[in-house]
Amino acid sequence: MVEAWLPYGRTEVSVKIPDESFQGIIESKDEASVRDPMLEITHALENPIDSEPLASLASAGEKVAVVIDDATRPTPIHLPISPLTTQLSRAGIKIEDITVIVGTGMHRSATGEEIAALVGTELAGQVKIVNHDCKAEDLVHLGDTSHGTQIYVNKEFAKADVRILTGDVELHYFAGYGGGRKSVLPGISGAQTILQNHALLLHPKAQPGVLDGNPVSEDMAEAADMAKVDFILNVVLNRRNEIVRAFSGNLHKAFMSGVQTVDKICKAPCETKADIAVVSAGGSPRDINLYQALKAVHHTLNLVNEGGAIVLIAECPEGHGNETFREWMIKFDELRRMEQEIKKRFVIGGHKAYHLTKALERVKIYLLSTIPDYYVSNVFKLHPSRTANAALQAALRAVGRDSKVAVIPYGATTLPTFRENDHT
Repeated sequence: MVEAWLPYGRTEVSVKIPDESFQGIIESKDEASVRDPMLEITHALENPIDSEPLASLASAGEKVAVVIDDATRPTPIHLPISPLTTQLSRAGIKIEDITVIVGTGMHRSATGEEIAALVGTELAGQVKIVNHDCKAEDLVHLGDTSHGTQIYVNKEFAKADVRILTGDVELHYFAGYGGGRKSVLPGISGAQTILQNHALLLHPKAQPGVLDGNPVSEDMAEAADMAKVDFILNVVLNRRNEIVRAFSGNLHKAFMSGVQTVDKICKAPCETKADIAVVSAGGSPRDINLYQALKAVHHTLNLVNEGGAIVLIAECPEGHGNETFREWMIKFDELRRMEQEIKKRFVIGGHKAYHLTKALERVKIYLLSTIPDYYVSNVFKLHPSRTANAALQAALRAVGRDSKVAVIPYGATTLPTFRENDHT
């Protein structure tokens, strides 16, 4: 019997797999963080990719806009923001001429406490910091993309002389990757712009780890070009949200350098598919609710044979995490109806219901969580379990005792790949 331990909230749970069933453990590389994050960021800023140094792009008297991730992202933005403002200061930019925009997309505004945590208490008291409002009346229309998305962006960003994006590059389950262009769309875009872009997720290439032919990502890149981004500073994090590498410079080339690093860390080459996958979202905060934890399912689907099963290990102390997600799971009982609704009137949260329903057409999903069984089974159509071993035994009964079982301890940051689809 093979015993595997998987993250669950701030602790771990074990699962025992029969020797004859065990296929192996699939995980992202446990990449070490850099010893000195500030030194890594400074080095990236002083060695930009396909770009002049930031100090050469800005001049005294110019207005600078810097987009940062909001509190829902794992980016330790307090680290890169300080050397970034130092570089701008060398160019003669006064602190009062810098505006930091929290790229909330369609999320709520960051609180004062969250902003202080994001940029650091000292800088929070010196620089102008604003929350993006996706429903503001003064959004600036930049035109339409080739996919027909009407691009409206934050006025402060559009009117700035120098426009900078910061953030982290990571896997994203329908944009391919986060980071780079995503700080414009959805980060500082209008609500309708975001909804039009996200409606493109129905395309078969809108998958994690895929950029080529992915209309969601292409649309985002066009929007960032239209916004005339001058410079980006992106980091890549390990599974503990520590900085592994930093990249700066050209919008697209610096981003792609980040993508290549993510691929080396997160893509896990596999030879054969499994019948059952036991996957953890990766513990807190990645399993804070079902909405977030399901990223692990999206990453794992490609590994599991159709008709197989996924055992999801996710504490979900905050429950399901999104009301629209819950409402759509109750309202729509067919994938076809969800697709029609997305085409007609896309709503954030509806996409999560769509992806879960699509997954359930291929595999059974067993969930170990703190969510009451009634909601797990009657609302989200999953099979609730009280222990990881009970979930695995139920999956083995359903799929077959001769099933091959793979284990993925960090599902949110691991993407199983096969030679035919391992490309960006």
